[in-house]
Amino acid sequence: MRQSLPRVPKDRIAVIIGAKGATRRELEEAAGCKSLQIDSNTGEIDVIWPEAGDYDPVKALKLPDVIKAVGRGMAPGRAIQLLRDDWFFEMVDLRDHVGKRSNQQRRIRARIIGSEGKIRRMIEQHTGAEISIYKSTVVLVGEGYGLSSARQAIEMLASGSEHGTVLKFLERERKRMRLETRSIDYIEVKKSDSEPSDFSGLVPGLAEVANRRNRRLKATQVDPENEDEVNEVMELSEDENVNWEEE
Repeated sequence: MRQSLPRVPKDRIAVIIGAKGATRRELEEAAGCKSLQIDSNTGEIDVIWPEAGDYDPVKALKLPDVIKAVGRGMAPGRAIQLLRDDWFFEMVDLRDHVGKRSNQQRRIRARIIGSEGKIRRMIEQHTGAEISIYKSTVVLVGEGYGLSSARQAIEMLASGSEHGTVLKFLERERKRMRLETRSIDYIEVKKSDSEPSDFSGLVPGLAEVANRRNRRLKATQVDPENEDEVNEVMELSEDENVNWEEE
């Protein structure tokens, strides 16, 4: 089966092919496809898949995002992680926030990257997402919850939020994520045969009071016509006795 993939910008064609085709072969092996056919002049890419049932359809759905991520500046080794079931792709277009003015796009890119890449690294560390900035786009790949936080942080910076505000937001989100993911796998309650099944052993005399109460309750439910039940109730327990006194 032949599938068309997103076109790669010309300055990224060499990256996706790799030295002597090494990157292309790595992508083919990771995706489980027969071959990637890359037009080195136009950047158009087609993938050839095996027969149905001989490849993973989930990877077939995710491979276009891998190609798109590489085409938008992400290293192939990082983009390949998108083939995992729990990793997803997001892209933020800076033009949606600052328009087509190139000087404003450069300013926003600088704010997202930070001095020596500090801000971008902190966003990645807080969210676990991978971030790549290419021209007017920011590509993010990662797991669901962290990816959502990373995208929101990028959009906050693109909209003019201060670095401190964004970092505080990421810290709150990370704490909330830890609380939500923290759970008790199971609680095992062990009951020893020697342990009482109620509170009778905790209060002296409570067991005797409970026994007498149960006998009185049972006596009120005896059928007078049933001789066996009457005889059973008339039998004295060890803690019962009969006193005969004259009035």
